Amino acid sequence: MKTTIIGIVLAFFCIQISFAQNSAEEQQLINISKEKWEWMADKNADTLKYLFHEKAVFVHMGGAWGTEQELNIIKSGGIWYKKADIHEVSVNIIDNTAILLNRIDLLAVVGGNEVTNPFEVTEVYIKQGGRWKLGSLSFTRLMTPPVH
Repeated sequence: MKTTIIGIVLAFFCIQISFAQNSAEEQQLINISKEKWEWMADKNADTLKYLFHEKAVFVHMGGAWGTEQELNIIKSGGIWYKKADIHEVSVNIIDNTAILLNRIDLLAVVGGNEVTNPFEVTEVYIKQGGRWKLGSLSFTRLMTPPVH
């Protein structure tokens, strides 16, 4: 009986520790994602270069391309991610892969025109060498109007 009770108590504490670790890692990813939006707004391609995996893919309303083209677009201002208002974030970690869903209103300058669009943005991160690298960034335009 004592062994069973001790086993249950230990299992409970192990589960609590496990959730605490996952929550800290999830928060770390949320922070990385938030910083990414700021770096994109600041056109900080040099910093983003270290976050983006060299084989990352970027899916936009106007097409899909790789890391080098995304960095060039950010650097040149071809798309200026001026401000991302983040309304909801969720994180799912599966082994060394993390999937973040962000519901945002994105204020951007595209082709010289300032536009605001509501998006569900999917970010996929891969953990390599103890660091999270962005492997995919996909924008899905929502049918709901932007939140003001």
